[in-house]
Amino acid sequence: MSGDSERITGHSEVTLPLGRALYDLRMDCCDLIVRMEQTEISPRPVVGAIVVVSGLAVSFLLWLLYVHHASADFAGRWMFLPALNALLNGLCAIALCVGLYFIKHHNREAHRTSMLLAFAFSSVFLISYIVNHALHADTIFPGHGPVRTLYLSILASHVILSIVALPMVLTTFFFSLTGRFAMHRRIARLTFPVWLYVSITGVVVFVFLKTYAY
Repeated sequence: MSGDSERITGHSEVTLPLGRALYDLRMDCCDLIVRMEQTEISPRPVVGAIVVVSGLAVSFLLWLLYVHHASADFAGRWMFLPALNALLNGLCAIALCVGLYFIKHHNREAHRTSMLLAFAFSSVFLISYIVNHALHADTIFPGHGPVRTLYLSILASHVILSIVALPMVLTTFFFSLTGRFAMHRRIARLTFPVWLYVSITGVVVFVFLKTYAY
């Protein structure tokens, strides 16, 4: 009996300090999470970083479109990419409209899911767009007359607003994810129509090229 008591006592001497250590660690982690939630990140440096990153991304895309020369080895290969880009733009537009519907009906969780899905579609589109233009030369619209004028007008507005949309979308998401919902709502009123227009006109540009060029 004395041996069993000594083993129990020894076990207790080991487990009690270990339990206290785990409890203290858990409390420290909880305190850290609370402090992180209470710490407000200043939006100015983050928005500044978003503008810089967006500028670099746009510069790279302009270089890819107007300076980079695609290799002839990939001519006729991976020709599904323009259609994939149009599909992703269309899915993004649908997700944006669904997200608007949910927020109008005060369903914040469904709204957030829809907008994250739209962001995912746009992100995959950007990757596919870069790959397409890295492999293939830019497609020249062969139409003439009023059709060409209409196409170039839509394309110009699409390109200009896509440049504006990138920092706006990232900033809107930053305000939402950091709980600054007043600022999020204010900028989202501008971001939503720009983002939606860019997504829809991306599909329209593909339809023009599919009809007259592909």
